[in-house]
Amino acid sequence: MRHLPTTKAAVVALISAVVASAKQAWPPAMEKSSLWSAYDSYLYKAKYIDLTHTIRPDMPIWRGFGNISFSPAVNKDTGQAFAYATDEFVANAYKLTTDQMGTQLDAPAHFNAHYAASDEMPSTFALRKLCVIDVSAQARKNASYAMTVEDVLDWEAEHGRVPRGSVVFVRSDWSRTWPHVDTDVFPQVSLEVAQFLHLQRGILFHGHEPLDTDMTPHFDAEAWILGHGYAQAEGVTNLHLLPPKGCLLSTGFPKFKGGTGNYVRYVAVCPENWPHGVAPGQTPEAPMQYFEKALAWDAQKGYRARN
Repeated sequence: MRHLPTTKAAVVALISAVVASAKQAWPPAMEKSSLWSAYDSYLYKAKYIDLTHTIRPDMPIWRGFGNISFSPAVNKDTGQAFAYATDEFVANAYKLTTDQMGTQLDAPAHFNAHYAASDEMPSTFALRKLCVIDVSAQARKNASYAMTVEDVLDWEAEHGRVPRGSVVFVRSDWSRTWPHVDTDVFPQVSLEVAQFLHLQRGILFHGHEPLDTDMTPHFDAEAWILGHGYAQAEGVTNLHLLPPKGCLLSTGFPKFKGGTGNYVRYVAVCPENWPHGVAPGQTPEAPMQYFEKALAWDAQKGYRARN
C-alpha cells in the first residue's frame, strides 16, 4: 500500500494543492457574482417586517367558505392525542375548508384551469422589488373606494416609474382592525388598475389588504387577473409600516398539488435605517425564544396557546 507523506511541509503542500484545485473548479464568473457579500453588506443589516396574518380558526373568511378548525393530532393506533409525557412530542391536525383564506397568493388556476396551480408557480416569485401605493386617505372617506390609474400615476410622479417585474401592494389600512373587519364592504382594486399595472408596467403581481379584489358581481378585476395567467396577493397586513419604495418582498408558500391558492408568509426586507422591523440578531433565532408559559391545548380557543 502506498503511504501519504506525513511531514508538516507535505501536509501544507497537500492542503495548498486541494485549495488551488477547488479555486480552479469554482467558475470565476460565479465567484464574482456571489451573493454572500451582498447579504453581508445589505440583507444582514436590513429590517424585516412580517406582512402576514396568523392563521387561526376564528379569523375572518369569505362567506362562501366553511369555518376551519384545529385539533390535537391523534395516534392512529391508539386513538389518543400525542402528548409530551407519553410520546415526547405533540402535533396538530387542521381542518381547512379552503386554500383561499388569510394572507394568500392566488394561483391563476383559481379562475382558469389552463394556467398554473399552486405547485406550478415559479420559484422566481421568492424575492422581488416592492412598491407600496397608499390609498388609505381615500378609503377613510369611502369604505368601498376603488383604486384608480390616477393613484398609480400620482405615486409615480413622486417615486418614479413602477419597476418592471416588481410587486405592488395597495395600502388601504383595512387590515388594521383585523379580525374585526367587514368582508363585504372594502377598498377595491379596479379592473382598469389591474390591467394598467400588468399591461403597461409589467409587474409580477399586485396585493391588497382585503380578502377580495373588488365588489363587482362577477369579480371583474380578480377574474381578469387570474383568468389571464397572473397571480395576486390577498389579505396582506402591516403595510402602514412600509415606505413607498426601497424594500424587497420575500414570498414563501407551500406546494399543494393542484392547489388554487397558497397560504403565504410575506416578509418585507427594508433598508437598515428604516425605523420599523427587526434585523437578524436582534431577536433570538438559534436557539429561538424560551417562554416561561408552556404551549398547551386550549379547548375553548380551539388552538394551542400560552395562557
